[in-house]
Amino acid sequence: MTAPRLAPALAVLLLASGCSRKDPPPPRPVDVLVVPVVQMDVPVVGEWIGTLDGSVNADIRPKVEGYLLRQLYKEGQFVRRNAPLFEIDPRQFRAALEQARGTLARAEAQLSKASKDVERFTPLAADRAISQQELDNALAAERDGRGAVAAANAALDQATFNLEWTKVRSPIEGIVGIARTQVGDLVNTQSVMTTVSTVDPIRVTIGISEREYMERAELINRASYPTTERGPSLDLILEDGAVFPEKGKAVLVDREVNVKTGTLTIKGFFPNPHNILRPGQYARIRAEMGMRPNALVVPQRAVTELQGGTRVAVAAADGKADIRSVELGPRTNDLFVVEKGLKPGESVIVSGLQYLRPGTPIAPKPAGSPSAAPSPSAR
Repeated sequence: MTAPRLAPALAVLLLASGCSRKDPPPPRPVDVLVVPVVQMDVPVVGEWIGTLDGSVNADIRPKVEGYLLRQLYKEGQFVRRNAPLFEIDPRQFRAALEQARGTLARAEAQLSKASKDVERFTPLAADRAISQQELDNALAAERDGRGAVAAANAALDQATFNLEWTKVRSPIEGIVGIARTQVGDLVNTQSVMTTVSTVDPIRVTIGISEREYMERAELINRASYPTTERGPSLDLILEDGAVFPEKGKAVLVDREVNVKTGTLTIKGFFPNPHNILRPGQYARIRAEMGMRPNALVVPQRAVTELQGGTRVAVAAADGKADIRSVELGPRTNDLFVVEKGLKPGESVIVSGLQYLRPGTPIAPKPAGSPSAAPSPSAR
């Protein structure tokens, strides 16, 4: 067949094949779970990172200088007030005590002699048997003797205290730390031997932002806050996510905003009857600060963060996904308050979000339906 005759035949074949080609089927709707946007009164809950510390922390320093003879406690244990912690070599202080007793005995003997001289010289001076000067000298010796006895008694008391202070005791009740001095060390009044912390109650320190302070300044600056009324109850979330069973109280607000961090320091206390909490622990502190009336709320799992913003996927009336930017308010439990971007009655998507783009066809089902799951074709 010649070329002029082939051209019409090829054109007919191409036209026939083109007519038989079909458009691809539309994408299958993605099965998603949805929940309605609810309007309700919700508690406003604040959450901060805090640091735990002893309500009282006492650095243990000796009151006398000497060689450390013994350590009398087990590190990390609970100790009562006045429990002995260390013993300093007491021999020199026993010797000083005996010397003070001897000095007191001499002073008392001299005072006794001076008193008898005054008693004897007084009638003699009245009868002019001795001069007035001799009586005056006896009276002066008696006064000097009384002063010497008082000084000797004070020296004896000091020597007694020094001997007692060779037993270094805890001034408070609490948990005692690791010893910083060892047996055989020469210690003095500047030596920190260990630290004892009272941990029941235990103190928590948090910082609130200037914005949070300004929102609650009227409450905080009331004359009755926090000395009598005290602050809100505090919850402490432990490292494993559990909530500490004891409720705390905010009791102290600092006088100034820290210029470096821009935060205002608040201190609170938690009962700690079993000494579970220890100084130095980080703690998540949560407090209910009030109520937000008629707030729009969505579950936390409906919210995604992208490029510094927050978004939700809305099940639109046309059966497609509508991706919206929203402005979030405070969080309460697993719910977010939505300030802008949603309306009451709309439904937000809480599953299958990774498969959605703006305009993606969806098959919405109420959350909690056991048959609702992402479709296999979308995986």
